[in-house]
Amino acid sequence: MELSHVRDDGTVTMVNVSDKPETKRIAIAEGMIQMKPETFRAIREKSLKKGDALVTAQIAGIMAAKETSRLIPLCHPIFLSHVGVDFSFGDDEASLTCRCETETTAQTGVEMEALAGLSVALLSIYDMCKAIDRGMRITDIHVVLKDGGKSGRYVG
Repeated sequence: MELSHVRDDGTVTMVNVSDKPETKRIAIAEGMIQMKPETFRAIREKSLKKGDALVTAQIAGIMAAKETSRLIPLCHPIFLSHVGVDFSFGDDEASLTCRCETETTAQTGVEMEALAGLSVALLSIYDMCKAIDRGMRITDIHVVLKDGGKSGRYVG
């Protein structure tokens, strides 16, 4: 498979998308953070000393999605028309799932923005809870859906 950002001599370049049509593009990424039951309860009960971890993580995730091109060297800066970061509590009382959805009308996709937003949201949860649980594990980060553009729809 040939990578579009790697030249024949092995150097890299930002992919030229100037001739691609603008289309509606959506991406959804999910991941999980596993923790001790007492950490789970502190998040759910909003009793952390640093404040509401979920609200803080939502804001951090949205900010990260908007700044993806500054974090990932070959990503194009794009206008995001929507970023949503949501959480769901696991039935096992020791895990939290995060979902980040991004949307735009552009010449390139938004899956990196969804992954960046998701990752930073989960890192924010870790940061807010590390005083009571240093053993938290961030796992299962993946693209759930990518739609739009030449490659069409991907469901993971």
